[in-house]
Amino acid sequence: MKEAKSMGNSEEITTTIQTVLDEIISLLTTYGMDVLGAVLMLIAGLWISGRVAVAVKKGMEKTEWVDATLTSFFASLAKYIVLAVTVIAVLNQFGVETTSLVAVVGAAGLAIGLALQGTLSNIAAGVMLLIFRPFKVGDFIEVAGHAATVKELNLFFTKLATGDNVSIIVPNAQIWGGSLKNFSSSTTRRVDFVFGIAYDADIDQAMALILNVVNADERVHKDPEPFLGVSNLGDSSVDITTRVWVKSDDYWAVKFDTLKAVKERMDADGVAIPFPSSTIYMVNDQN
Repeated sequence: MKEAKSMGNSEEITTTIQTVLDEIISLLTTYGMDVLGAVLMLIAGLWISGRVAVAVKKGMEKTEWVDATLTSFFASLAKYIVLAVTVIAVLNQFGVETTSLVAVVGAAGLAIGLALQGTLSNIAAGVMLLIFRPFKVGDFIEVAGHAATVKELNLFFTKLATGDNVSIIVPNAQIWGGSLKNFSSSTTRRVDFVFGIAYDADIDQAMALILNVVNADERVHKDPEPFLGVSNLGDSSVDITTRVWVKSDDYWAVKFDTLKAVKERMDADGVAIPFPSSTIYMVNDQN
C-alpha cells in the first residue's frame, strides 16, 4: 500500500512539473519574441540616448555663445526625450495602449507645470539669459532695483554682490522680464562732471584750468576729446559741465581723482566755488 501511494505521489509531481514546463514553453512561444524585441529595443534606446547626448554636447560646445550650463541642460534634455520614446516603444511592444498613457502623462505634466509655473518661468528665463547673454559673470549691472556685480548665473537665479559684498539672489524671471543696465558691456564709458563757480569768477579761466586737469590725466581719451560747456546758471553758481571718455575699468578712479584735482587747482588759482547763499533785503518802512 505504501509503495502504491508513493508511486501515485511521484506521478502527481511529474504531472505538475510537466504542466509548468508546458506553460513556460507556451509563454516563451507566445511572448518570447516580444520580450526579446523589447530587451533589444531597450538596449538600443539606452545606447542611442547616450550617443545623442554626447553629440548635442559636442555640437553646442563648438558654439562660443552657448554657456556650459546650457550645454549640459540641452544634452540631458535630448537624452531623456530619447529614453521616453524608447519606453513608449517598449510598452507598445507588449500591446499596452500607449495613446492613453501619453494622454495621462501629458495631463500630469500640465498639472505639474501649473503647480510649478513660477519655477518653470525662472528656468525659461534662465535659458534665454544663457542664450542671449545680456551680461556675464563679472559684469556690473543694475537690475530689479539692485546695482551689483554678477557672481553666478544658473537656470533658476542670478547671484549678485554689492560693492560692500552683500549677496543678492534675483530670480531669473525678474531679470528677463524687466529692464537691465550693463555698465560693463562696453570697453569705454563717459564720465560727467558739473563744476560750479561763483558769478564773479572768470568763466574762461575756470574752463581752461578744468581742461588742463583732464588733459593731464593719461587715462582720459583724446578721441573723443573732452567736452566743456556752461550748462546752467544756478541760484548761486555758474555750472560748467565736463564730459570725458575713459576705459570702463578706470571710471571710478578717474571720477574721484578729477574731482579732487579740479578742487585743488581752483583753490590754487583763486577761482571761487560758492556755497549756497541767499540775499535778504530789509525794507524799513517808516512814515
